[in-house]
Amino acid sequence: MITSRQNGLIKRLRALRDKKQRDLSGEYVVEGAKSVRDAKERGAEILIIAATVKGAALIEGTAFPLEILSDDVFKSVSEEVSPQGVLAIVKKPVPQKIISGNTVFLDGVADPANVGAIIRSAAAFGYKNVLIADGADAYANKAVRASMGGIFRVNVYSGTKEDMLALIRLPIIVADMHGETLGTVSVPKEHCLCIGNEAHGVSEELKALAAQKVSIPMENGMESLNAAVSAGIIMYALTFNK
Repeated sequence: MITSRQNGLIKRLRALRDKKQRDLSGEYVVEGAKSVRDAKERGAEILIIAATVKGAALIEGTAFPLEILSDDVFKSVSEEVSPQGVLAIVKKPVPQKIISGNTVFLDGVADPANVGAIIRSAAAFGYKNVLIADGADAYANKAVRASMGGIFRVNVYSGTKEDMLALIRLPIIVADMHGETLGTVSVPKEHCLCIGNEAHGVSEELKALAAQKVSIPMENGMESLNAAVSAGIIMYALTFNK
């Protein structure tokens, strides 16, 4: 049992809270029994599992290298308010550079919880790829948690706006409050839906590249919604209400 916060694994887990270290190592942390089991079932490359005695019982039968941590040491590396006592270090996948299938382009989405929630909706509505341009890290703990397993079900790409635009070979559909109302517009079956920054919306550069702009009809004088909520509504509408 690991009882020291100076242990090498504990230092490694703590370091993975930092994006630079996640990028450098190609690793990230998945926390919670359901998420760890989901990672295993979806074929994610689990490198090691760290758990308390009680946490280990929640994933019994999961055949990966396992390190037992004292409750106190586990709390020192957990980012959960009420940790279950189990987490895993997972290898970040390297997606292929040929993109096909419906795609979501996040143009400067800055909140990791929004990024995770959008990934969750993308997986739920059959979008294959999520491109993150100059935004929050999809592999931050808050984003992974908010994705509710979606991170294991879609291809995630991230980089500069120029890098991400170079990957797109699909018509770009921009979410914009001045666009055509959902339900009155027909979009290509395969498309790239662009969701903008929480404060500033989609950049003028992306708007200029748009094949179409779409908006969500609202009542009671409301003009906008949370980025993740908007993305979910639009993905649902474009998938099921054609």
